Amino acid sequence: MTSLSLEDVKAAAARIAGALERTPLLHSRTLSKLTGAEVWLKFENLQFTGSFKERGALNKLLTLREEERRRGVIAMSAGNHAQGVAYHAARLGVRAVIVMPRGTPNSKVANTRVHAAEVVLEGDTLADAARAARKLEAREALTFIHPYDDPAVIAGQGSVALEMLADMPELDALVVPVGGGGLLAGMALAARGIKPRIRVYGVESQTYAAMYQRLAGLPVEVGGDTIAEGLAVRDVGELTLALARELVDELLLVAEDTIEQAIVALIEIEKTVAEGAGAAGLAALLQHPQRFAGRRVGIVLTGGNIDTRVLAAVLMRGLVRDGRLARLRVSMPDVSGSLAKVAQMIGEAGGNIVEVQHQRLFGTASVRTPEVEFLIEARDRAHTESIIAALAARGVQVSLLR
Repeated sequence: MTSLSLEDVKAAAARIAGALERTPLLHSRTLSKLTGAEVWLKFENLQFTGSFKERGALNKLLTLREEERRRGVIAMSAGNHAQGVAYHAARLGVRAVIVMPRGTPNSKVANTRVHAAEVVLEGDTLADAARAARKLEAREALTFIHPYDDPAVIAGQGSVALEMLADMPELDALVVPVGGGGLLAGMALAARGIKPRIRVYGVESQTYAAMYQRLAGLPVEVGGDTIAEGLAVRDVGELTLALARELVDELLLVAEDTIEQAIVALIEIEKTVAEGAGAAGLAALLQHPQRFAGRRVGIVLTGGNIDTRVLAAVLMRGLVRDGRLARLRVSMPDVSGSLAKVAQMIGEAGGNIVEVQHQRLFGTASVRTPEVEFLIEARDRAHTESIIAALAARGVQVSLLR
């Protein structure tokens, strides 16, 4: 067990006060109705660099000795820690070198370079980047700022819980996304110190459940594609693991499609952008509603740095998932006016045609009965089904493409 305490978190909060945003904690009536819990959202995506990571990075920088500041610092990160270190190092006049995995989203690489950091792209994983960073640390006598397994970083992240409980002391539970575990450890330390009976939940993607596996005594087997690259950590911290084992009630796993649903819900309901890791807390409530029914739950929207192309794809996939965007395949006689008649039927049923693809060569039963695919907008899944029923009732051969 570490010697970190609530007093360390309070000291970190005082140290960093005024140099970053005190983000709002707001109640969401719509998400509360949707999940069955009383949902309170902590908008850490409103930090200047778009993530809570600024807190720990700044606290660590402010605890460095003068000679360490003169030599400069180095960090490895998939993006948000990099931006936090780069921004505050530049503000304090400290040289910063950031090592990032080669697959890091372009937006995070660009946003790190904006703050005058020296960016090195190395390795396919965070672990590869860490090894490269350690070599540079030794070669250039830099001070390493770990993204999560560092007492000063953990204490800084814990300031999130201090603010949440100051704004809403009646919270029954906190739901915290987990990558390496720094935020979870810091928030659990602070929350349990203030309110011993509060429940603290960590959330991981099913594809990267390293903390869950370590706490369960299982071999760590992680990997694969994830929209939540901030959670894609193979090796959780030993310090964060010790704090989680002592202070965290449960680790919850969420599916990739549930994280996508959470991103869409936050945009459509709260009008706020969260990256995959940032939406994982809400995903936990969507996937495990029985855990939180009727309870006052605080969720941290940890960051909003999502690639715009990925965000666009997630939003479109959300429309398909909800039945608001559908592809219909229609077989029709190859006679003048057939296409116009079917299009009119779709319009009369309330559908909006987005795209039409006329197929005469591939997959058709006969050259005289070409197939047409309609991409349509509808109000919801039930409306899509009613459009299909209306076409079928008028003799149109139609099927929904999955």
